[in-house]
Amino acid sequence: MLPLSGVRVLAVEQYGAGPFGTMFLADQGAEVIKIENPNDGGDMSRAVGPYFFAPGDSEFFHSFNRNKKSLTLDLGRPEGRAVLHDLVRSADALASNLRGDVPAKLGLTYERLKAHNAKIVCAHLSAYGRTGPRAGWPGFDYLMQAEAGYFSLTGEPGAPPARFGLSVVDYMSGLGLAYALLAALTGARATGAGRDIDVNLFDMALFNTAYQATWYLNEGVVAERLPRSAHAALTPCQLYRTSDGWIYLMCNKEKFWPALCGKLGRPEWIEDARFRMFPDRLKHRDLLTELLDGELGRRTTAEWLEHFAGVVPAAPINDLAQALDNPFVTEHGRLKTLPHPQRGSYRMVGPPVKTAGDESPARAAPALGEHTETLLRELGYDAARISRLRESKVI
Repeated sequence: MLPLSGVRVLAVEQYGAGPFGTMFLADQGAEVIKIENPNDGGDMSRAVGPYFFAPGDSEFFHSFNRNKKSLTLDLGRPEGRAVLHDLVRSADALASNLRGDVPAKLGLTYERLKAHNAKIVCAHLSAYGRTGPRAGWPGFDYLMQAEAGYFSLTGEPGAPPARFGLSVVDYMSGLGLAYALLAALTGARATGAGRDIDVNLFDMALFNTAYQATWYLNEGVVAERLPRSAHAALTPCQLYRTSDGWIYLMCNKEKFWPALCGKLGRPEWIEDARFRMFPDRLKHRDLLTELLDGELGRRTTAEWLEHFAGVVPAAPINDLAQALDNPFVTEHGRLKTLPHPQRGSYRMVGPPVKTAGDESPARAAPALGEHTETLLRELGYDAARISRLRESKVI
């Protein structure tokens, strides 16, 4: 029995950040019900290309929505909100990722829903928060990276500002949404009272500047891009050349420097005053880079990885295909195969959270409205009422 079995989450969500977060909940057994507007195609990511398993069946959408159910419902209509209230009575939480001013307009806040379920938790993910001067602003991942300083920290010195290669703000904000929802749910089960709880893209992007923000706020130090993706203080911690490409070494504890010297056959470097401790090596980083390039250039990356294995922290510089075809991925259960009605099956990266003794489910992302009738019948709606709702385009 997975940890969240029996937990019902209503998800008014779209695109990436919110669905990424609620997929963590679904992977751990929660019943996540996507509420999608039947009159605008549902979650906009259903139409995001360029790759589709079938017409209108986006691989992008599948990447964020496995193990969920889909119920179509127009929340802009009074009849739709009445259905929502019936669902709220059966639910533990409602998650949304909408523009900051929209949850209140759609009645998705605790103040509006507590009359139907005093324990309901309303977890909101927005671009800039639900209050303040930007509550009504749209916002997306790359904008947050730009404003929170990420572009200035990514890439090589002297190159144009560059975004992080993945939608990292969306993903960490989605995970923040899942965390917030579960934190509030724990409180609701202890006290009998739910609440609103919020996370937003901008605050999460800013929060994750972490120690570099602390350095600036207290020392006035503005972190900059460093050659070869080096660490600001610890070395060796950067890219180095091998005979056929690159390797990344990360000797971020003092014990790894003598380990590296031993593996390179250079024990004399261990006691060299220029390299003895982190501050010494930082002062002589350019010289150390030149020396390590010379030694590492004697073998291929693969040969060094085999030589260093388990002793010196090192990694290859893979492209995405190499990362996913890596035997450490393919041979150790890190990929999931899911069924698909047209394609037969497809593969995804599996859940990163493992539950001892229990496998996460592996159900394909739902078709638009796939579970609408079943869920409404569970609420006690008869065929005639469902038919009226469908004819009036509420569902």
